[in-house]
Amino acid sequence: MNEPQNVHHHDGPVFNSGVSQAQFAWNNETVTQNQQSNGSTVAPGYEALAELVTGLLGQLPEAGLADRDREDAEAAAQEVLTEITRTDAPEEGRLRRALAGLRGALAPVATGVVAGTTVGAQEWALAAITSLTGAL
Repeated sequence: MNEPQNVHHHDGPVFNSGVSQAQFAWNNETVTQNQQSNGSTVAPGYEALAELVTGLLGQLPEAGLADRDREDAEAAAQEVLTEITRTDAPEEGRLRRALAGLRGALAPVATGVVAGTTVGAQEWALAAITSLTGAL
């Protein structure tokens, strides 16, 4: 019978499948790590909007929106972030429409129409809409 042979590689790592976002060091007395982020970069002039929308995304789950309305607000917020992190300049029309969608999704909370909203959610949504209105 032929038994599989074990192969030992002592010269460096061996990868038997795809490897992504990993860091390796071997045979080192000291290790220096460098990291390069090629992630999305916010277009110049849109940094405050990116911070505002990212903050809103984090607060949406506590806003008291129905699942469908929350998903619409999250989708609109993601559209805003996608537009301002494009490799070329943001398209103003798309950005305005995405912001309008986000404001529209927050309007029921701001006006008190949504039943079961958390304490302070109405004021939060109103402040968010005001901030989004002055963002462009």
